[in-house]
Amino acid sequence: MMVSLVILAAGQGSRMQSDLPKVLHPLGAVPLVLHAMRAGRALDPERVVVVVGHGGDAVAQVVTAEDEAAIVVRQDTQLGTAHAVGHARDALARLSGDVVVLYGDTPFIRSETLEAMIAARKTHDIVVLGFEAADPGRYGRLIVEGDTLTRIVEFKDATEAERAITLCNSGVICADRAALFDLIAQVGNDNAAGEYYLTDIVALAATQGLSAGVVTCPEAETMGINTRSELAQAEAVFQAHARAQALENGVTLFAPETVYFAQDTFIGRGAVVEQFVVFGPDVTVESGATIRAFSHLEGAHVSRGAVVGPYARLRPGAELAEDVRVGNFVEIKNAELGEGAKVNHLSYVGDATIGARANLGAGTVTCNYDGVFKHRTDIGEGAFIGSSTMLVAPVRVGADALTGSGSVITSDVPDGALALGRARQDTKPGLGKRLMDRLRAAKAAKAKG
Repeated sequence: MMVSLVILAAGQGSRMQSDLPKVLHPLGAVPLVLHAMRAGRALDPERVVVVVGHGGDAVAQVVTAEDEAAIVVRQDTQLGTAHAVGHARDALARLSGDVVVLYGDTPFIRSETLEAMIAARKTHDIVVLGFEAADPGRYGRLIVEGDTLTRIVEFKDATEAERAITLCNSGVICADRAALFDLIAQVGNDNAAGEYYLTDIVALAATQGLSAGVVTCPEAETMGINTRSELAQAEAVFQAHARAQALENGVTLFAPETVYFAQDTFIGRGAVVEQFVVFGPDVTVESGATIRAFSHLEGAHVSRGAVVGPYARLRPGAELAEDVRVGNFVEIKNAELGEGAKVNHLSYVGDATIGARANLGAGTVTCNYDGVFKHRTDIGEGAFIGSSTMLVAPVRVGADALTGSGSVITSDVPDGALALGRARQDTKPGLGKRLMDRLRAAKAAKAKG
C-alpha cells in the first residue's frame, strides 16, 4: 500500500522566545523538522507534504534541501490541527493509500513505530499513536473499549474521570487518504479552544461505521518541543542515545559524556574518539580511525587508520584518505588529503588536493581566497612543504618537490624541484642592542615625566 506523509510545521513557537521558526531549531545539529522527515523516510512515502506558517519561506528552504520532491503548503492562520492537515488535501488529491500525520516539533518518533501503525491499518480504518503517561498533565486522553478507540478527549474538554485516564494522545495519526479528508471536512470547532481538532475524526468515524485503534510507544518517543528548556532536555536525550549506540556498535569513547553527535554521524567499529569532540552534520569516520581530544568535525570523511587532532577542525569537504595525520590546531576545508599525507601543526589547508605521503610543515597556509573567488592548491605525492610556507593559489607544487621554510610560493613548482620564495636576510651588527637601549631609555624618561 502506498503511503504519504503530512508534517505539520506551521506553529510560531512563541514560547521559544526566538525569531527562528520553532521547527528550525537544531537538535543533534539538524533542524527539528528533519527528524520527522527522516523517520518517515522508512515508509518510502509516495509524497511528503509539509504544512508551514510562521517563517514559512525559511522552513520551505530547509525542507526542499532535504527532499526536493517535498511539497510545501502554507497555513496562514492557525485554527487547529484538523485545519492544518486540511491544507494538504489538494497536494494529495490524486493519490490513494494511507496518510501518516507527523509533527515538525516531535523529533523522537521511531521508524519502527510508524511501521507498526501501518501494520495496524489492516484491522482499523484509523490508527492513533498513544502512550502511557507518568504524568498525563494536559495531554488529550484516549477513550478505548476493548481494542477499539472510541474517541479522543482534549484536556480542556475532559471530565474529571476522563482526566484520570493515563493513556494519552501523541497526535500522530494514520488513515486512508479519502477517509481522512472526508472526516476532516466534518470537524467543527465547538470546543473550549474554538479550534478544529484532528482528534475529532475518531468520534466522527465511529458514527459512520469506521473503526479506530491504538498503537502505543514509550512516552519518551512522543516528546514535543515547545520551549528552550524542552529543547535542551531533548538534546540531552538525543546525545545519551547516540553515545550509547556508538558504544554498542564498538566505538571507543574515552569520556562519552563529553562527545556530541549529529543526527547523521556515522562512526565505524573500532574507531576511537577521545574527550570533548563535536561532530556536526554529515560526518563519516571509518573503522580504525582516531579522533583526538577537542576536535570539531562537520561535512568530513575520515578513512581507516587516519588520526585527527587534538584541537583539529575539519570543515565541509574535508576528505581524508587512509593513514592521514591531521594534528593540533590544523583546519582542513574542501580539501582532499591522499593516503599517508601529514599536516601536523598549526596549518590551514583549504580548496586543495594533497598527494599521498606529502608532508606539510607547521604554519603552512593555502592562500585560497582573493576576496571574490576561491582558488585551488595542488600538492603532489611525496612533496615536502617547509614550515611557514604561504601557498598563493592557484598554484601547484609537484611530486617530490620541496619548499623552503618561510617561503611565499606564487608560481608552480616542478616535480622534484626546490622552491625558495623569501626575502634575502640583511644583518646589521650591533644595531639590535642599540635600538633596544634607545627604546628602554625613552620609556624610562616617559615614566619619570
